[in-house]
Amino acid sequence: MYNVLVCDDEKDITSALKIFLETEGYRVFCAFNGRMAVESVLEDDIHLVLMDIMMPEMDGIEAMNEIRKSSNVPIILVSAKSETEDKLLGLDTGADDYITKPFNPDEVLARVRSQLRRYMALGGAAAYQSDTVLRIGEIELDTERETVKVDGEAVGLTKTEYDILKLFMRRPGEVISPEDIYNSVWHDAPYGARSTVAVHIRHIREKIEEFPDKPRYIKVIWGRGYRIEDDGGAS
Repeated sequence: MYNVLVCDDEKDITSALKIFLETEGYRVFCAFNGRMAVESVLEDDIHLVLMDIMMPEMDGIEAMNEIRKSSNVPIILVSAKSETEDKLLGLDTGADDYITKPFNPDEVLARVRSQLRRYMALGGAAAYQSDTVLRIGEIELDTERETVKVDGEAVGLTKTEYDILKLFMRRPGEVISPEDIYNSVWHDAPYGARSTVAVHIRHIREKIEEFPDKPRYIKVIWGRGYRIEDDGGAS
């Protein structure tokens, strides 16, 4: 589950966005000025920020500049039509996208999905991995408890399957050869590695993928090996 921060000094707007995004499966945090937004990004493991430009205490541009000192989390600025110059300044100084008020909720959702998909595909997962919890898309792997959840639901993996998935999640976006996987997991010479690894990859996909034949996460890179990424469910 992704954590989205909604920041706007107009509480009706914040409340409406919170309800809409939660209905779509996101965990939503709220802030009502730029200073609160900066604090939330530092404390709440935020994966995307939706932030108004004109706010008291610290405006959206200044808050974005503060956030960018410690995080590459996607930031979508929300601006009124009369704030064109501020909107352009935001894009020039680090915003990933903008939405103009009044906005269509479906457009907001489309832009949120697009930015999260791009963020994850570019290895953004590494930006919010902790020492014990690794996340790629809806997959959460806890190295301390040795558990795996997909979209909040526990998944039962064998020890070998868990070790292979952990290897991938520690190296997001990197192509890993079957021989490398075999060496890392079995700690043995990679004789017969390709067929052995392929069988285990199939079993992992059956447990973590909604459509194992069209995997969202573990992809074959022909002639080279496998890579874990989140394409947002694209086929």
